[in-house]
Amino acid sequence: MRVLFSVFPAIAHVHPIVPLAWALQNAGHEVRVAIHPDAVDLVTEAGLAAIPVGARHHLAGVVEFNSNFDKLDTLDDALALDRYHNPRWETQWQMLLSTLSISTPILPDLVDLTRRWKPDLVLWDPFCVPAAVAARVSGAAQARILWGQDNIGWLRAESRQHLEARGAAPHEDPVLDLMRPMLAPYDLEYEEELLLGQWTVDPMPLGLRLPLDLPYTALRRVPYNGTAPVPDWMIDRPEKPRVCLTLGVGGRGRQLFRESGVSFASVLEAVAELDVELVATVDAGRLAEAGTVPDNVRLLEYVPLNHLLPTCSAIIHHGGGGTFAASVAHQVPQLITPMPFWGESVTAQYVADQGAGLLIRNDQLTAATLQKQLARILEDPSFLEGAALLHREMSDAPAPGDVVPVLEELTARHRR
Repeated sequence: MRVLFSVFPAIAHVHPIVPLAWALQNAGHEVRVAIHPDAVDLVTEAGLAAIPVGARHHLAGVVEFNSNFDKLDTLDDALALDRYHNPRWETQWQMLLSTLSISTPILPDLVDLTRRWKPDLVLWDPFCVPAAVAARVSGAAQARILWGQDNIGWLRAESRQHLEARGAAPHEDPVLDLMRPMLAPYDLEYEEELLLGQWTVDPMPLGLRLPLDLPYTALRRVPYNGTAPVPDWMIDRPEKPRVCLTLGVGGRGRQLFRESGVSFASVLEAVAELDVELVATVDAGRLAEAGTVPDNVRLLEYVPLNHLLPTCSAIIHHGGGGTFAASVAHQVPQLITPMPFWGESVTAQYVADQGAGLLIRNDQLTAATLQKQLARILEDPSFLEGAALLHREMSDAPAPGDVVPVLEELTARHRR
């Protein structure tokens, strides 16, 4: 079977697909990953075959987020979803449709690729809608593979419900403005599966899934955080409890100290007052401004969490999906100050509700509060029990290797 992944060119979108791509390769399937020309390294570093699609100027601004952390200051909480009280859903839906449209220019390259390489299955990032159209043109089966909660599916359901309630005509559906430029060149009519997939591969724990009437295939999120050599000091268990502080590699987490008004230096000092070893993974700019740090603080520009977390007793982070998944996989209690962008606040609340950690709201964050809550986590064994419970829940989902036969069967059923 030939499987083509189509991935939005951002670190937080590439990393989640890697374990499933490995599993497909290990089962003997041919795997290729279609991605922006300037993001192929994200794929090849993981040992996967990348195929550049689109011109360099397409999505160039998105690619820049991978290396220019100053760009992260432009991110905000406009797409953060509250399914219980979300009066701005219509504005969010319009913003999402606009975001999805920026991938439209890569459609001709994707169609050419699917016609020439003839994949049996196209697995596509929810932000890469043109891949569904390319799959339809070539006759391949196609499915979305999520990297977070299904905000797109939820907002689409909300939109359809409101359109139906007011008796809107079919042509009034704003989705058509997104899809017409993709469908017209190939004489295709809009079908819902071209926006939401013939099915969806969902790596979210059951408790974090949105209640949607869509066909989902469960997948355990096995964390992949990039590659780097493992330093010697990271091999042995430390004498003192090791605490990881991370703000992620490409999202809103990098704005935490600016938005909370709490300085990075004050957080380091507060945590260092505890009898712990603090390992903080931060960008180069943050390293430069840290100045002199306490003896029990180690600052690193980057380290894969899969290398670090097995020796950690707690982690402090912003609620990002990759950090959450790695923490759960290694059963590390979490102290989260969520930086809302997509589903961070929901994730933080879920961790707290499961007893696997604590939540500090951004507007309540102080260095003293963080120190106090971290001490609670380190001293109370119930948080370890909660982390173990969360790990068991995630482990109940099928591992990537177990999902491969499911994808084989679904592909045989859906390809044309």
